Amino acid sequence: MREEFKRIVVKVGSNVLTREDETLDITRISTLVDQLAFLHKKGVEIIFISSGAIASGRSEIHPHKKVDDIGQRQIYSAVGQVKLINLYYELFREYSIPIGQVLTNKESFGTRRHYLNQKNCMTVMLENGVIPIVNENDTIAVSELMFTDNDELSGLIASMMNAQALIILSNIDGIYNGPPDKISSTVLREVKANDDISEFIQVSKSRFGRGGMMTKVNIAQKEAKEGITVVIANGKKNNILIDLWNDCEHTICTHFLPSEEPVSNVKKWIAHSEGFAKGEIHIDQKATELVNSDKVVSILPIGITEVKGDFEKDDIVRIIDDKGNYIGVGKAGFNSNKIREAMGKHGKKAVIHYDYLFIE
Repeated sequence: MREEFKRIVVKVGSNVLTREDETLDITRISTLVDQLAFLHKKGVEIIFISSGAIASGRSEIHPHKKVDDIGQRQIYSAVGQVKLINLYYELFREYSIPIGQVLTNKESFGTRRHYLNQKNCMTVMLENGVIPIVNENDTIAVSELMFTDNDELSGLIASMMNAQALIILSNIDGIYNGPPDKISSTVLREVKANDDISEFIQVSKSRFGRGGMMTKVNIAQKEAKEGITVVIANGKKNNILIDLWNDCEHTICTHFLPSEEPVSNVKKWIAHSEGFAKGEIHIDQKATELVNSDKVVSILPIGITEVKGDFEKDDIVRIIDDKGNYIGVGKAGFNSNKIREAMGKHGKKAVIHYDYLFIE
């Protein structure tokens, strides 16, 4: 692993950072910082996605007035984020490594301009030896505009920053071929980007997370299709990051193998943009077969059967096949009214050019 990866994203979940009593595990956090510092000294650029702010705030404050779920997230996050980032600051300072806090939200990935602003910010930090510590800004987020959890955020960041690897640290060793608590269950060591492993996924969620293992797998496979290596490993194991660095092949984890086909930066952005879609474009059977083939094809008006929603040129739209299934996303070349006028007609310009089309 050590030769391949010059830039990595490491995501650690709340279940790794907290004890059974739901307070921060300072010892565990300290050992993680030790490992990140080791990699940093080896010349690896690290972007650290850290959960734990809400758990941190929960141990610090007990609201006097009744608040709803969103209100609780906001107040716990506002208080806990200060405590958590200060802890990281003190721990990394022992290694003379500067850190920077980056709080983001889902809307910041919705437009290309905001997307590039974030990318430029973190690029400058990395160029100056700063480790960005990233988390969702729960203090201003509302339900419909929140990430599924930090797994989704970590995938967006890895893609945006052209990382060679995404390491997701959970409280289990990886994806098992059965219930993790059964002796007969073993960890799936390698998964290809298009492998269907849904039968092995446990549907339970963590104490703090909003997602679960299914979210991790969906993100991992999408990243792998984009050429990014993804590892799901146990963050509670001592020196797990160093073990992965020294000998990933023999370290117990689930390794998602990256596709060898290059993906452009624009396509990487589009690949993660379904949540920002403003409408839908439905295509017929022939168009469906073409976009699912190995050919380089755009979506033309002749293959469009229906347009749903009102959207503008350059908005993200979902692609729906002839059977009503979602199959991908793309950036619209025209607004919805112009596409409706052109659909079904020959000799018209592409509605979604291949360069701005991502098929799952």
